[in-house]
Amino acid sequence: MRRILVTGANKGIGLAIVTAILDEHDDTFVFLGSRDPGRGRDARQGLIDEHPGWSDRVEVVELDVSSDASVAAAAKQVAASTGDDATPLYGVVNNAGIGLGASDRRAVLEVNTLGVRRVCEAFLPLVRPADGRIVNVTSAAGPNFVHACSPERQRFFLDPTVTWPQLKAFIDECLSLDDAAAFEAAGLGDGAAYGLSKACANTYTLLLAREHPGLRINACTPGFIETDLTRPYAESQHKEPEDLGMKPPSAGARAPMFLLFGEPEGSGRYYGSDAERSPLDRYRSPGDPPYTGET
Repeated sequence: MRRILVTGANKGIGLAIVTAILDEHDDTFVFLGSRDPGRGRDARQGLIDEHPGWSDRVEVVELDVSSDASVAAAAKQVAASTGDDATPLYGVVNNAGIGLGASDRRAVLEVNTLGVRRVCEAFLPLVRPADGRIVNVTSAAGPNFVHACSPERQRFFLDPTVTWPQLKAFIDECLSLDDAAAFEAAGLGDGAAYGLSKACANTYTLLLAREHPGLRINACTPGFIETDLTRPYAESQHKEPEDLGMKPPSAGARAPMFLLFGEPEGSGRYYGSDAERSPLDRYRSPGDPPYTGET
């Protein structure tokens, strides 16, 4: 049985990933991570109402990725529910995220970057060392952010030798900057919190893969998907989501599913919504030739 944890899984892309896992792979069991346990239970019930046979293949785990205590408790629950198996997890999908259009930089980084690390640190000891996988759902906003940075800052984001203390020091530096002008002066574009957090998450994926060479650890963008995160943008434009090219959540599961079950080349890489490798420092349109660079 391949057991997989999916964070932020009670709705949107996370729930679509859970659905695809259970539907496409009979040998799987999913821990449905949800910050709100009630919404998690509702999501689980919805799955079972449509697929009664899944009732013994999905378990709700209360999981707030911004809380050390919540993540630790979730890891304890997963370990306890799998008995004596010391490494019960086949995969972890870090899907939980906030902040498109948000201005609270600290809160966005706490979830989108530090939350990814918090989950990885807690659950990596439970991941199977021979074939385990980590999938970090980031965003094309990350490469777009890096593209707007100075050459020196771009080199930092792409540095294959970067360490967590260096990345954490960089995050702290960003939290100390007051406004867009300060970010621009520091070679960091406009300092948009969402893009910054996703760029940092991509760089974290790079260093995590280097530190755990036995695992496959990659990041991806789900694409421009209609979710609670993106719907307000459509509303602000007075348009329907589909008019802006937004796709349904099921489409956002394509790249994460490939990184979970497919054969991606290498580790520590970033993939587009079409499940093709993409660069960390610029946007690659779905359908364009895959990126073949070093990082």
